[in-house]
Amino acid sequence: MKLIVGLGNPGIKYTGTRHNLGFRVVDAISRRIDSGDPESKHRALYAITEYEGQSVMLAQPLTYMNLSGRAVRELMAHYDISLEGMLVIYDDLDLPPGKIRLRKSGGSGGHRGIQSIIDSLGTTEFSRLRIGVGKPPPFLGGADYVLQKIGQPDLDLINETLERAVDAVLCFLSEGIESAMNKYNAES
Repeated sequence: MKLIVGLGNPGIKYTGTRHNLGFRVVDAISRRIDSGDPESKHRALYAITEYEGQSVMLAQPLTYMNLSGRAVRELMAHYDISLEGMLVIYDDLDLPPGKIRLRKSGGSGGHRGIQSIIDSLGTTEFSRLRIGVGKPPPFLGGADYVLQKIGQPDLDLINETLERAVDAVLCFLSEGIESAMNKYNAES
């Protein structure tokens, strides 16, 4: 089984924020491949579906961003999912809005959700898809910036980027991380 994890914060308060782009990508994938209604278990909201003949879990941790690793660890253990079969999707301040980047492994880059997963799994060897949100303005801290609702003009660009992110995830599922990196890192 493959595991696609979108990072974010649960609750209406965080809907539409930069920090919930991982959740939005998982929602968009779910709509595109018609995964059905998710269930809440193992500290996550998730659905198990089929895509191109393989089992796929679409998950959104309900532990809040900074504790995402707890849910990821539980899902991986319960469903015996390998590190090679997981892709984590999250927002990134170091990429400008409109850019996406796939990586096979790496550090957290200061992202607390990714650091939680690294700490919980004891490794940095898992694939990830970063979605650029850009740097905050000088008068606003990073945490406040990512927890703001996305407004114009970034909203249209982010919506286009999310569709490209869905395409990249589906490429990961059907062709693997190398192919997805070659196709989608070059485009954005």
